Amino acid sequence: MKPLKTKVSITLDDDLVSLLKELAEKDDRSFSQYINVILKEWVSKQTKSF
Repeated sequence: MKPLKTKVSITLDDDLVSLLKELAEKDDRSFSQYINVILKEWVSKQTKSF
């Protein structure tokens, strides 16, 4: 069975990482889960505009 998620490595600015970690904690999510959620929302908004 194919994995449902793919591990990736990215480089982000320190201040962005700090902010995302704070927001993830407030949303009771892991850092990775939070990034996944906000990226899905952003991509969804971008693709609806075409």
